[in-house]
Amino acid sequence: MTLSVGCCGWAVKGGREAYFRSFRLIELQSTFYKLPKIETARRWRETSPKDFEYTLKAWQAITHPLSSPTWRRSGEKIPSWKSYRYGYFRQSEENFQAWERTKAVCDVLNAKICVFQSPASFGPTDQNCENISAFMGSIERGSLKIAWEPRGEWRKHGEKVRKLCSKLDLIHVVDPFRWMPLSENSVCYMRLHGIGKGEVNYSYKYTEEDLLKLLKLVRELGKTKDKIYVLFNNLSMAVDAKRFMELVSKNAKVEI
Repeated sequence: MTLSVGCCGWAVKGGREAYFRSFRLIELQSTFYKLPKIETARRWRETSPKDFEYTLKAWQAITHPLSSPTWRRSGEKIPSWKSYRYGYFRQSEENFQAWERTKAVCDVLNAKICVFQSPASFGPTDQNCENISAFMGSIERGSLKIAWEPRGEWRKHGEKVRKLCSKLDLIHVVDPFRWMPLSENSVCYMRLHGIGKGEVNYSYKYTEEDLLKLLKLVRELGKTKDKIYVLFNNLSMAVDAKRFMELVSKNAKVEI
């Protein structure tokens, strides 16, 4: 089993060069709000270390309706009459085009994984199950692995998540302090949003006890997984990710 640790964004003071000195993995968050030009993504790849890995979040056009506040950062001017054609994995020309644009960025970055984060409003209804099944069953992936982070009520419907991940060959993305991955994929992908009662608690700073628990979970999952990604996504993500890497180096018999 191999382990990769990083942050959800360029979280190290000093920018990209400083980040490269600390990590060999990043999950790009900016692609969720607005996709970069292909030339920009190519420049990112060419100016990164050869062994540096990018993963990224799929553009919100596929997952989030125009009513989502996240669209305020998109810079897109979309007529209101087209609103029903965006988000919720609908089989619309707009959503499929959004995927083509997202995949093009993935390809240029040599990304192995693209993360789809569905909003809490995309609940475990029969219609939504049909939407994601039809969409994921229609898109061209190539060698790219697709990871899905369901939010909201899905945690109460684990069997639906398990069946969808199995049927559609999806990596189930989880925060392991809230629930464990249900997909049988050989890859495990974790996004740590801080510990708390809600979906996220970004202000949370992980304790030594928390990180030891995380290490124990990684070891256990490593018995059945070939690759584990751990992405910190809290305000102190860079510090916490470094602390976890140091803990792994001292205590874990895994390749990092």
